[in-house]
Amino acid sequence: MPFSKRRIRRSGARTNQSNNVVNSTRRKWIKLNIYYRIASAVVIILMIVGFAFAGLKLGSGDNSRSTYKTTEIPGVHHEIARYSQHISEPTPVDYTDLGHIPPTSGHHWPKWAKCGFYEEELPDELVVHNMEHGNIVISYNLVKKEDLDSLKKSFSDVSLSKLWGVARFYSGIPEGQISLSTWGITDSFTNVDPSRIQRFFQVYHGALGPEKIPCNAHPK
Repeated sequence: MPFSKRRIRRSGARTNQSNNVVNSTRRKWIKLNIYYRIASAVVIILMIVGFAFAGLKLGSGDNSRSTYKTTEIPGVHHEIARYSQHISEPTPVDYTDLGHIPPTSGHHWPKWAKCGFYEEELPDELVVHNMEHGNIVISYNLVKKEDLDSLKKSFSDVSLSKLWGVARFYSGIPEGQISLSTWGITDSFTNVDPSRIQRFFQVYHGALGPEKIPCNAHPK
């Protein structure tokens, strides 16, 4: 039975209404996507400006011994591990899935290292807990006494190291290398660089870990 003209017009009107709803929804999603991209860009810009401002504040000191630019964001950012729970000591943790050394997140022991400069090798499972607290961990593999003495002095010259710093020998990195690390970030280099170490402390102490606990607040 053929459709009447009225029924055809009604069917066409419903189709137009449906198309209008689809187009309206599509436009809303496009706008939301644009707003999201703009908001993300603003957040990134604010982070860069914040780091640059922190670098400029630190840059008022003596930077003549370093070619490291104070306006650069320190270090390499790494994805945080999906797991980060306490495990019983001395259970070892396999951090290889993180894809970087030294590890900067993941399972760790209940205790953490007390602030200070250690010439012995502290386990990753211990100092990852420090990083969770927003502490700065310096891992070094230096064979020359003069380099070790220079690093010790650089560490002690940073006043924040007394509250937020742990330095340890670490055989997991190549000889001659120094690696600064905190929760989700590493900055590795050769040759002792006092201003670079100082700036890493200045920017990241107590900043990134899910818990903010100085390493002088040590469990007995």
